Amino acid sequence: MILGSKEIPKHVALMTSGQILAKTDLKSITDFYKKKFAKINWIMDIQISRNIPIMTAYLINSSVKNSEHFSMIMDNLAEFFDDIRANQEVHRNKVKISVLGKWYDLPGRVIDSIKAVIDETKDYDSFFLNLCINYDGREEVVDACKMVARKIQAGKLDPESIDKETIKDSIYSSYFIPPELIIKTGKEKKLRGFLLWDAIDSHIYFSGKNWLQFNEKDFDKAIKDWEEGR
Repeated sequence: MILGSKEIPKHVALMTSGQILAKTDLKSITDFYKKKFAKINWIMDIQISRNIPIMTAYLINSSVKNSEHFSMIMDNLAEFFDDIRANQEVHRNKVKISVLGKWYDLPGRVIDSIKAVIDETKDYDSFFLNLCINYDGREEVVDACKMVARKIQAGKLDPESIDKETIKDSIYSSYFIPPELIIKTGKEKKLRGFLLWDAIDSHIYFSGKNWLQFNEKDFDKAIKDWEEGR
């Protein structure tokens, strides 16, 4: 369903959470992560068809490094970014891919795949798709404070001139307007620090649907809820 003339948010953020595996064998877990990552292509299709300039998806939080399946998850993540890079819809529609979080702390095979897709889409400006990888909202704010402190130490910033915009200019998503709508999938009604600084005025929609079951009708319900809540 195309929303047509209805007003749409310029920035939609989405948490890809809420899935309990019926089976815990390696094959089932591998299949789950493949599907979880692959569904980002669907989100991109939604973004393009709805003409939403910016979308941000929270894909992997910073606790992933503690998982016993970390290596397998990283293999799937690297493969996912290779697939995104090869996706002709990305290039046809000029979708710029950005990655927010400490992705540079991940294994080399993942870093290389992320760098490749960032480099190939760096000049695109029709749509912006941000993926939060190895991300923690509190760490984002801490890192912003460190950046501000370094500027003060270097004599490039007067402490008395620090304001909200100074922090905004120092966070991972500094180049993007705050999300007007945040969609939380899954049963849990918590944002877990997602876009902690930028979410203060965002409309929050709790879908109640797990990420893999979240569909086009659910997305449109979220947009309608945003419209009615304005």
